[in-house]
Amino acid sequence: MKTFVTFLLSIMTFVVSAQGKAYTLEECVLIALDKNISIKQSEINLEGSKIDKSDAMGNFLPQLNAQSQHIWNSGLSQNITTGLIENLTTQFSSFGANVGVTIFNGRQNINQLARANLNLIAGQYQLDDMKDDISLFVANAFLQVKFNRELAQVQRYQLELTQKDVKRTQDRISAGVLTRADIYEIEANLAQQEQSLIQAENSYRLSRISLAQLLLITDYEKFDISSEDFEIPISEILLKNPKDIFEKALTFRNDIKLGVTNIEIAKKDIDIAKGTLAPSVSAFYNYNTRISYSDILVQTGNALEVPVGFVKDNGALVVTQFPERQLAEPLSFGNQFGQNDGHSYGLSLNIPIFNGSAARNNIKRRVLNLERIENQFEQTKLDLENTINQAYNNAEGALKFFQASDKTLIARKQAFEIANNRFEAGVMNSFDFIQAKQRYEIASSDIIRAKYDYIFKLKVLEFYFGLKL
Repeated sequence: MKTFVTFLLSIMTFVVSAQGKAYTLEECVLIALDKNISIKQSEINLEGSKIDKSDAMGNFLPQLNAQSQHIWNSGLSQNITTGLIENLTTQFSSFGANVGVTIFNGRQNINQLARANLNLIAGQYQLDDMKDDISLFVANAFLQVKFNRELAQVQRYQLELTQKDVKRTQDRISAGVLTRADIYEIEANLAQQEQSLIQAENSYRLSRISLAQLLLITDYEKFDISSEDFEIPISEILLKNPKDIFEKALTFRNDIKLGVTNIEIAKKDIDIAKGTLAPSVSAFYNYNTRISYSDILVQTGNALEVPVGFVKDNGALVVTQFPERQLAEPLSFGNQFGQNDGHSYGLSLNIPIFNGSAARNNIKRRVLNLERIENQFEQTKLDLENTINQAYNNAEGALKFFQASDKTLIARKQAFEIANNRFEAGVMNSFDFIQAKQRYEIASSDIIRAKYDYIFKLKVLEFYFGLKL
């Protein structure tokens, strides 16, 4: 599976302690799904896709911005009150706000929202596909522990039988029925049985450690699986042909759904790129006002007569009247805010004419990306069909091997019982007896191996047909 390597690398970054509990297969799968770092990363990516969707929805809303500033001017400048050039410091504040909304932009906002929805769906498919792969991998590791434990039990039982054979042979040698030479072969077989038991127990321990690591459990010695027995499952999946299983897998497999969704995303990318060639229309509204902190001139209500000339005939003085003014403090903040404000609003039209072919080249790149993703999807379907065909052949072959191993075990057991009776009667030598016993031991081991190999390969095939583990 494509996520196995990432999964094995991620398990080294997180640890959790076990309490000596015997875990069931379901519990092991749930622990792996809860603690796996790759799954956590995928869940984070999914949350990021939700944020991207929120951004896309926000593109439909108006944009509201406010600004303000307070400015000091210091140095030689004109006094706006007296009109004189003076060395002074003035200050004022300004405030403003603007609202803008996109009316039309080539459906880019609509396509971006659709893409965000598709990307969210794709993230969920990717997460579910990763969970499926990890569940299957943990199930395989769990069955490996079961196999090694049963194999160790068989080896332990065979060792006990051999120990009894040694004692029985020694008793018969003491009674003069057999010679000392008859026990050498049995003692050699006993030593071999002890080695086989050590190897089986070591394999059982290593498989437990391997499963514990997959579950991020560090207390390997206390970790163990439950003693539930797995019987040979009855399934009609092998009565179907691989083509039917493949057609069914196309309807629910998360990797297939992910491939279809990625194609739809690529199409939306093309639509978004084409939208940049269309004119865009937006509306805007601006508001601004200004507050001054300098003194102002106000009228006193009196009039001032100022001479402006003389009458040519009689020399009479000509005067004009101006309202008298005096310096006063600036108006209040509230009064100036309302008196000095201004408004502007309108529509804005932007027509793209030429941008160095950047927009059109971007469309071409998106089209090529769509072709690339479509090819990847076709390859994914081919890989899935090949995997299902292989899984079907593996399950069918495992069933036949199990059935053959079962027949072999029955025959080897009968042959061993006959050999045991003949050996006790003294009509079979120890070498032939050990040969019959070893063949029975091999058959006992083969049936266990065949059992769990068939169970796993059958569950893999059922997994591709949509059945739960």
